[in-house]
Amino acid sequence: MEHIIINYEHLLRIFIAALLGGAIGLEREYRSKMAGFRTHFLVAMGSAIFMIMSIHGFDSDLPLLDKTNYSLDPARIAANIVTGIGFIGAGAIIFQKHIVRGITTAAGIWVTAAIGMACGGGHYALSVATTILVLFCLEMFNFILGKMGRKTVSLSITARSRYEVNSILEKLKTAGFGIDSYNIEMTVKDDKKVYVITLDLKVRRKEYDKRIAELIAGFDEVYVDNIQG
Repeated sequence: MEHIIINYEHLLRIFIAALLGGAIGLEREYRSKMAGFRTHFLVAMGSAIFMIMSIHGFDSDLPLLDKTNYSLDPARIAANIVTGIGFIGAGAIIFQKHIVRGITTAAGIWVTAAIGMACGGGHYALSVATTILVLFCLEMFNFILGKMGRKTVSLSITARSRYEVNSILEKLKTAGFGIDSYNIEMTVKDDKKVYVITLDLKVRRKEYDKRIAELIAGFDEVYVDNIQG
């Protein structure tokens, strides 16, 4: 019976990769993103395993190979990790409310795979440094936005005509509101056709509700249904 050989160095690489990927995933989970802790944990760990197999998975077979007829390419499996992660990243990007979402999530998955590959190759310092930089980038961006006094609010407006809808959007842009995304639905209210606009706006933190109310007051039969922020 063959003896089972446990390579603790390989287990350590997988463990560190999973921890680093999980750290990025926790930040994404806290921000309520689609790909959270489990996704980043699994991507980093899987990438590390593939990298280990690419480098060391065929060591036991090398003495049996005729080196004149066979050649091994350790980079082949690693190269295909990038291709596979591309499919996962593409699945995280969606088109919603006239805007593309999920690009940062896809980039996070991509760099998490790179961190897992670095761990699988035994480059611990590089992996840890990259993870710190990723977390710094993600959190510092939110910190700076908070200091600048801007936030995202959801706004729902009812208008009687499509012309008023277009005018409202133009007024909001002219007034300095950043429109992240919007959705327009036609419905019937009190036997009349109306348009309901749902918008995600970038606004200043102070008195944005008063500014929106003053802007909407300039239109006839246009109502603010809801503001959440």
